[in-house]
Amino acid sequence: MDATRIASNLIPLPKGEVPGLGTIGGGAVGGAAGDSEGPSFGDVLKDSLEKVNNLQHEADRSITDLATGGPTSLHDTMLALEKADLSFRLMMQVRNKIVEAYQEVVRMQV
Repeated sequence: MDATRIASNLIPLPKGEVPGLGTIGGGAVGGAAGDSEGPSFGDVLKDSLEKVNNLQHEADRSITDLATGGPTSLHDTMLALEKADLSFRLMMQVRNKIVEAYQEVVRMQV
């Protein structure tokens, strides 16, 4: 298959906010090499990891509040847990893809 046929079959990602991970569709990901108008890949990855970590901490706080009779409901606790779980799963999938890409580059013959 040629690259144009593959590219035409790809589903474009919508621009906007990804819950727990920030915005997509902007920045340096789709830009040309040397285009420095957006944050670097490392910065985006670090920011995303921090957001996932914050969601995990919020879920922990919500569990603690629920267990100690704090100002949270079971519904809010479950929402916080599911947000944290979903963002963690997404982060793991992104990590797996990054590792696969790295291994593919390592296997390339020069």
